[in-house]
Amino acid sequence: MARIGFIGLGNMGLPMAQNLLKAGHAVQGFDVSTAQSDKLVGPGGTAPGSVKATAAGVDVVITMLPAGQHVRDVYMGADGVLAVAAPGTLLIDSSTIDVESARAVANAAQGRGLAMLDAPVSGGVGGAKSGTLTFMVGGAEEAFERARPILEHMGKTIVHAGGPGNGQAAKICNNMILGVSMIAVSEAFVLAEKLGLDPQKLFDISSKSSGQCWSMTTYCPVPGPVPTSPANRDYQAGFTAAMMLKDLKLAQDAAASAGAKAPLGADAAKIYAQYVESGEAGRDFSGIIRFVRGG
Repeated sequence: MARIGFIGLGNMGLPMAQNLLKAGHAVQGFDVSTAQSDKLVGPGGTAPGSVKATAAGVDVVITMLPAGQHVRDVYMGADGVLAVAAPGTLLIDSSTIDVESARAVANAAQGRGLAMLDAPVSGGVGGAKSGTLTFMVGGAEEAFERARPILEHMGKTIVHAGGPGNGQAAKICNNMILGVSMIAVSEAFVLAEKLGLDPQKLFDISSKSSGQCWSMTTYCPVPGPVPTSPANRDYQAGFTAAMMLKDLKLAQDAAASAGAKAPLGADAAKIYAQYVESGEAGRDFSGIIRFVRGG
């Protein structure tokens, strides 16, 4: 079993780290919230109290952080991971960040002789808790094969997307599809309501027809058709509207940088920005149907 340092024990990072503990790994963790770190100690982990101490003396460092600047600081800061990691340490960043930052940190790690992977996830808090996340991994093939046995304790689907930054590229492209499709599904259900079509009937038809998509069949934004969807829990967040907006903005930044056109992605970002600004940042992103409906 591996010695693992896990930095970032939030809603996603904590259950991921706990799953590694359950698998028998020795996990030491750090979070800016001491209360979160303590939740790792209870099941048998340790909490050294700093990034520097957490990254020292381990085989693998995993990070789950809010944004690109946090990742740069944690890895490239004076007392960051790159400054203290022992030769041969495998570095895995599972944050969702901009491609440029992911590649910059990977290049800095390479300069230190360390293997670095960007491995953002899909599956939300539910997937983190159940260990069924999808990992989209960018980096060298050899590093990917080293990481696979670790990632398999946290996820069900592990895909090597290519070189450094490609994991982030896959994540933001995937979530742009998700953001756009959730709005489309929400608009369809609202239109159905206005036309007097029962939502269950629309679901029964579209979920088996050309309108079928994940936003329809797994995360349906109206209560009833999919009992496990947040719509049945007043849109209690599995993946917040604020997080979706973050990913849509990352996709737009990447599109601008690459010279790609993504008008539907841009429109989705504007709609989610309005939804977040209305006070619903912490609501599940599928609650966008309320905004589409007008309340």
